[in-house]
Amino acid sequence: MESLSHAIESARSRYASANPLSQAADTKAQRYLPGGNTRTVLHYDPFPLTMVAGEGAEVTDLDGHRYVDFVGEYSAALFGHTNEVIKSAICKALDTGIAMGAPTSYERELAGLLCERFPSLEQVRFCNSGTEANLMALSTARVVTGRDKLLVFNEAYHGGVIKFPGGHCALNMPFDFVLADYNDIEGTAELIGQVGDQLAAVIIEPILGAGGNIPADRKFLQMLRQKTREFGILLIFDEIKTARLGSAGVQGMLGIAPDLTTLGKFIGGGLPTGAFGGSAEIMAQFNPRLPGALAHAGTFNNNVCSMAAGCAALSKVYTPQRAAEFFDWSEAFRLSLKEMFAAKAVPMYANGLGSMIAIHFASEPTKRPSDISAGCQSLRPLLHLELLL
Repeated sequence: MESLSHAIESARSRYASANPLSQAADTKAQRYLPGGNTRTVLHYDPFPLTMVAGEGAEVTDLDGHRYVDFVGEYSAALFGHTNEVIKSAICKALDTGIAMGAPTSYERELAGLLCERFPSLEQVRFCNSGTEANLMALSTARVVTGRDKLLVFNEAYHGGVIKFPGGHCALNMPFDFVLADYNDIEGTAELIGQVGDQLAAVIIEPILGAGGNIPADRKFLQMLRQKTREFGILLIFDEIKTARLGSAGVQGMLGIAPDLTTLGKFIGGGLPTGAFGGSAEIMAQFNPRLPGALAHAGTFNNNVCSMAAGCAALSKVYTPQRAAEFFDWSEAFRLSLKEMFAAKAVPMYANGLGSMIAIHFASEPTKRPSDISAGCQSLRPLLHLELLL
């Protein structure tokens, strides 16, 4: 461990020397922003790079270094930076008015594009982020079922106030959460059997993103589908990140239809948006033409720029065919990493599926977050810094 600590300190020193302008920008930002940032995931020691430009698959930092962007803003920058087709759609929207205070044709078109892609979606509603989409889906499930408990999974992330690193988080919404272990078929089935008549929803990412890009076992998802139907529980697929894997997300790949789906990130063409949807019967709760309808408000739910960018992104850039091609290419890339690590005989593994890749310091695929050892976690900052140098 002493040699590892020395290696990390050496990398930090070289990193600081190479990025003086980013370091100065971070110091200035700390005057007005706690810790110098307004988004925790973007912070890393000794300081994060400040980016000033992006073009195609590359970004440029304040010190003039160019990087290949493998993060892609966690799906939101899926189309590359400054995509001309999307840029043109945004400029057109800006020219015609961005805050109309009324329905526009863009939201209808984007809703249609989403429902055509996802067979489980008959109707959708838009909101401002993936976090908001998940909050609305969970709240909808509580209303529809008349129950309060929500089954979630350890290490899952469903937004800034619905996250479970190491269990519960102090900032979480005060819902009645029940925690289970991802990919634990027997344990989760037993837990649902115990509290199923109190559960409003089970929410799951088909690939556990923040927990290490761990794909759900097909049998695990099939069990959840069977058990939720048995107990009258709504099954929610959080496909905010995983929807990019193929034209209909992971649910389309596996042929497992949830009751509700949440979307975000790339569906707004790189601009803020989120969506939740499901069957017409469930979504009728929000039909203002019906008595007792739920009021779903939000000034920017249908903001013109996001809707226009999303329409261009899904109809012209990330078409169903392009989505399938991108999955094939990215899965081939992931497998090439796996083969390279094996050929070099290093204990590293490219976990995940398609473009959802996480490098784990292990020789075998990671099936559960608990499989990731503390020792492996300690190597992450060294790998990260060396990749930036």
